[in-house]
Amino acid sequence: MATTEHPPSTSRLRTWMLEGLSDMGKNGGHPGPHAQPERPHQGQRWWRVMCLTGVDYFSTLGYQPGIAALAAGLLGPIATIVLVIVTLAGALPVYRRVAVESPHGEGSIAMLERLLSFWQGKLFVLTLLGFAATDFLITITLSAADASTHLVENPHLTNALHGQQMLITLILVALLGAVFLKGFLEAIGVATALVGIYLALNVVVVIVGLYHVITAGHVITDWSSALTAQHGNIFVMIGLALIVFPKLALGLSGFETGVAVMPHVQGDPDDTEEKPTGRIRDTKKLLTTAAIIMSGFLITSSFITTLLIPENDFKTGGPANGRALAYLAHQYLGGAFGTVYDISTIAILWFAGASAMAGLLNLMPRYLPRYGMAPHWARAVRPMVIVFTLIAFLVTWLFDANVDAQGGAYATGVLVLISSAAIAVTIAARKAGQRNWTIGFGVISVVFLYTTVVNVIERPDGVKIGACFIAGIILVSLLSRLARAFELRVTSVTLDPLAERFIRDMASRKMRFIANEPGHRDKAQYRDKIEQIRADNDMPEQEDFVFVEVTVTDPSEFEAGLTVRGEVLHGRYRVLTLESASIPNALAALLLHARDMTGCTPHIYFEWTEGGPFANFLRFFLFGQGEVAPVTREVLREAEPNRARRPRVHTG
Repeated sequence: MATTEHPPSTSRLRTWMLEGLSDMGKNGGHPGPHAQPERPHQGQRWWRVMCLTGVDYFSTLGYQPGIAALAAGLLGPIATIVLVIVTLAGALPVYRRVAVESPHGEGSIAMLERLLSFWQGKLFVLTLLGFAATDFLITITLSAADASTHLVENPHLTNALHGQQMLITLILVALLGAVFLKGFLEAIGVATALVGIYLALNVVVVIVGLYHVITAGHVITDWSSALTAQHGNIFVMIGLALIVFPKLALGLSGFETGVAVMPHVQGDPDDTEEKPTGRIRDTKKLLTTAAIIMSGFLITSSFITTLLIPENDFKTGGPANGRALAYLAHQYLGGAFGTVYDISTIAILWFAGASAMAGLLNLMPRYLPRYGMAPHWARAVRPMVIVFTLIAFLVTWLFDANVDAQGGAYATGVLVLISSAAIAVTIAARKAGQRNWTIGFGVISVVFLYTTVVNVIERPDGVKIGACFIAGIILVSLLSRLARAFELRVTSVTLDPLAERFIRDMASRKMRFIANEPGHRDKAQYRDKIEQIRADNDMPEQEDFVFVEVTVTDPSEFEAGLTVRGEVLHGRYRVLTLESASIPNALAALLLHARDMTGCTPHIYFEWTEGGPFANFLRFFLFGQGEVAPVTREVLREAEPNRARRPRVHTG
């Protein structure tokens, strides 16, 4: 009876955990909730997709008014107006341009990636991914913490759940992870229902709040008198609002998500992947409509909460902390309506965490696999869900499930991404020769950079967390790249007619290649090289060879196709030329392809490279060169375990 190496339960668990595992980077595909289906979907109307963005963007109403009141006090409404101006005149134009430049949901990180090459480009992208991870993970933990706040502070539950906010937050995060472990399919219909109900309830709360502000005339008078007493005149107020505004940056979240969901927008019937005109147009509608709706709610909610809620109630432990609009819903519309409002808020905040988790699972495979910077198990969704859930537990514990404490980290992630987007579109406008747009986007970039710097100075927690994520991503990425250094990472080999002719001609005799470093390419170089190879390997003169010359392009790239071109130099020397990120990988791929094409075992000849082994390995790891012969042999050994079928490597 046959035996298995692992118990069946272990095997089943492993199979379940790695379900959906596939080669990343091939054909642009990757696993995850946003992975492209085998057959392209027809998409959804833009306003329905806006609701998918809205579960992240609109849900900030659950905590934004309270944060504004804490940060700006009586200046909250004025500071919020500044935020809205920056949103409509800054972030919105930037992301409308991002939609044009990256219509397949790549976002601003991909725009900047195209501007930089080699390792500095990769490290820059990894840094932005660290801040993006900060944004998405804090979205999960902050939203769960605020959802638990709404639950604990509900008048019907506060006695039973008092002091249990940490436990409830961890349970919500765990439930979110459990959904993804079971298998999460984005339901735009659910998002539409949640957003529709939530916004409708907020309209009721805002209208009732405005009614009480207007009917109680002394409220506005008291507020304006207190403002004048504290700050003197309107110019001082505006100046202070500009200073305080960076603390309100949470209200800018959602734009990056709005671009990320672009592939779900239906567009026009005649749209193509190369020119999705309708998708771009409707995504602009999505971004504009969402920004206008949110701006209206931000101004009105900040106004009514600042005027109707006592200042002390906003502070930590107060009944309005993290739930200002819910406080008004209970106070002015009764316990039943307030409970319905709490349920709606908890649902949309929890779903905002789901959207953030989906963003994480979509974002990382878009970049890391192409860099060779993802462990093999990271290609499956479920292991990554466990990793992100455990990190969310840690963040929740570190911040004690406190909404206010996490605001700085969240704002930092949001602001860094928006600042990078503003810089990207500024560069894109300059390259397109659009002088006015370049100046405009440049000014917006300065505003967001100022906002980011001020936020970092006042609340350094965001940078600290972002730095931890960046360090973790870079460390894991480099270790993964190191572990996968000897993989055969050429996705395809294409021969031109002359190159194919060279290989088929040699197959009738002995298939011998000489690895040659491109130099002056004069007649003496090739003649001397052949004489050296014959002398080193004690071969007769009648043996003929084909030279192989590899030019290194971008050594920081990992996977790519290989095109081989043949040429005859000086009337007698046959040369195959290749371009690749790594010389050993290109040579190994060519040898294996020649073997599979002809059925013959190829031989390749090298000369030893001068220098120490460690220095040569670093040259190979960083620059795709170094001691080529042993590395080529190692790549072949990993790619072809059958020694009898493995191409032969000779070194003299």
